[in-house]
Amino acid sequence: MAQPQNKPATKSIAVNREARHEYFVIEALETGIELKGTEVKSLRRGTVNLKDSWVDIEDGDLIVKGMHISPYEQGNIFNQEPTRPRRLLAHKNEIRRLGQQCKLQGYTMVPLSLYFKQGRVKLELGLCKGKKLYDKRADAADRAARRSIDRAVKSNGRYY
Repeated sequence: MAQPQNKPATKSIAVNREARHEYFVIEALETGIELKGTEVKSLRRGTVNLKDSWVDIEDGDLIVKGMHISPYEQGNIFNQEPTRPRRLLAHKNEIRRLGQQCKLQGYTMVPLSLYFKQGRVKLELGLCKGKKLYDKRADAADRAARRSIDRAVKSNGRYY
C-alpha cells in the first residue's frame, strides 16, 4: 500500500512586499477570492502582481482593484481582463467592521499575499495605517542593523 504524502497546507503564489514597507499592518484577515475562466491556471504559474492593488467596499462587498493576473496562454476565449475588479469572500459582519475602521480611523485595506490553501485560492487582506517618511527610515535602519548582526554572527561561526 502506498504511503500518504504530507503536502504543505499552503503554497504561496505572491507576496506584496511593498505593502509592509508603506504601511503598518494593524490586522490581517484571510479571505477567499472569486475567480473566473482560466485565472486559477494562470495563478498556478505565478503570473500575478499585487504591487499596486487595494481593496474597496462597494455595495457591501469587498472588491480588490489593481491586481494584475496575466492571461493564461492556452486560454483563448476563456481569458478574463487582467486588471478587472475581483470580489473577495468574507462574512458580512467582517466587511461591516472593516468599513467602519476605514471610515472612522482612516485605515486602508491592502492585499498582503495570495496563496493556495487546500486547493483554494486565498488572499491575506491587511487593515493598514500609512507610514510617514521617518517611520520608513527607522525601519530601514533596523533592518540594516539586524543584517549586520547576522553577518557578524555568521562570520564568527558562534551562536550566543
